[in-house]
Amino acid sequence: MTILLALLGQRLRRDGVQLLLWTTGTALLAYLTKVSVAQAYGTEEARASILAVVMANPVILLFRGLPSGAGEGAFMLFLIFPFLALLAALMSSFLAVRHTRGDEEIGRAELVASTRAGRQAPLLATLTHGILANAVLATLCAVALTATGLDIRGSVVSGLGAGAVGLTFLGVGLVSAQLMRTSSGANSLAVWALMLSFLAAGIGNAIGTPSNDLQRMESSWLTWLSPFGWGEQTRPFADDAVGPIVLCTALGMVLAGVAVALQAVRDLGGSFVPERRGRPGAPASLSTPLGLVARLARPSIIGWGFGGLVTGILATTLSGVIRDIGVDNPALEQIIRAISGGTDMEQGTVVAFFTMLGILAACCAVQTVCRARQEETHGTAELVLSTPVDRVRWLAGFVVVAFVGVLVVIAAALVGAAAGLASREGDWALLGDVVITGAGQIAAASVFIVVTAVIFVVAPRLTIPLGWALVLVSMMLGLFGPLFGFPDWVVELSPMGVTPTVTSDGIDVKGLWWLIAAVAAGGALALGLMRRRDLAPAG
Repeated sequence: MTILLALLGQRLRRDGVQLLLWTTGTALLAYLTKVSVAQAYGTEEARASILAVVMANPVILLFRGLPSGAGEGAFMLFLIFPFLALLAALMSSFLAVRHTRGDEEIGRAELVASTRAGRQAPLLATLTHGILANAVLATLCAVALTATGLDIRGSVVSGLGAGAVGLTFLGVGLVSAQLMRTSSGANSLAVWALMLSFLAAGIGNAIGTPSNDLQRMESSWLTWLSPFGWGEQTRPFADDAVGPIVLCTALGMVLAGVAVALQAVRDLGGSFVPERRGRPGAPASLSTPLGLVARLARPSIIGWGFGGLVTGILATTLSGVIRDIGVDNPALEQIIRAISGGTDMEQGTVVAFFTMLGILAACCAVQTVCRARQEETHGTAELVLSTPVDRVRWLAGFVVVAFVGVLVVIAAALVGAAAGLASREGDWALLGDVVITGAGQIAAASVFIVVTAVIFVVAPRLTIPLGWALVLVSMMLGLFGPLFGFPDWVVELSPMGVTPTVTSDGIDVKGLWWLIAAVAAGGALALGLMRRRDLAPAG
């Protein structure tokens, strides 16, 4: 027990800042959404009209929760629960991989295994750590919702529902770490499982059966194949069902048990899914540091590019639907105008979706630059730098590939948006708006490349937590800030809040020149400081 507590304490110290951001950020999102709903949909009639339109256009349910009535709490959870559960799931799966496969990669697990702790104690400490993190997240969400004046029982069920989904994906992350040989492979497997589960729940809701009064949707069987679907079946502030919470928790513990069993029969450093056998000789593209970085980042860039493609398709195919909804619902029109800066409904929908696209591109950028830190801690950077490659050129490779990744994500979205317009029987009026709005997001996402690079040079240990935290904060300010009524100057602290937009009077460049100046200055600062920086492999 003493060893387990020592390992648990070590994990809590390593993750203190990260978990603070994940848990409080999720609770803050719940709190602010309730405040926003109270302001924008103050009457039950307004909420009922939105639900009726949603039933007529169920594709919207792909990205929302399960309608359970027009009550204020139930309506608020319909809007936000999938995102609360998504944050809990991402936090849990990353935590599981970081403290298992991640520690094996850098040799920390071998050092611990050589002590009295043995091989199973670190896994059990990680499991305990993940359970505590989700308990804190669930508690903070429940407290945040209760503080807004909502019913205590529904608030507790909401928090427990999100935390239970997190526990399921804690188990998914633990099993993924057993199956895959690298932490990046384990994270990719867990995230793919997460996205498929999220999509299954959305499709299951979309093809469900609406009630006669169009206020409640009964999901199809497909929803019951997804932990996200189970979480939504709790229906907080309507049914307050606890059965799905038990189901999610049980699956998470079963998966954790599978991970423990797999750990017992596996060699340290081994995996159940073998790595692909490499070619006898490296291709010519790997003869340069830029080519090597491109090869390392290629899978993740493809994944983010696929997300951009889907976002682009939805931006143009849903713009007409949301325009029609806004005609009968001034509250929705007000929200779209708040996000987009006052353009018409179709333009506003494109701006809203492309703000999300900018966040996807920023995630791609941060992940690529963070790879430099991973290479440094794993010792592979030292091998590259032992060749005639200087440190500036090595870091520049990550910066350049990150920028290419941003371009790929935006280009994929533009292709998707064009495909969406093509399905509208020759209505290409939005094409210009799509191109201008997408191009503006390139500048915003590029800011995250240079900021993460500067953090990597100045404070290498903070590269990963601080880089991702900045993306999270920017999302809160740039995407949700207008909905929550934040002052303009606060929203404009996010690069996504100052990108060029199309208005009825033309193009508002907003803070484009500031973004370009920040990218140029940040890039020069990072590469300039890298000349004087030694490698810092200690994680």
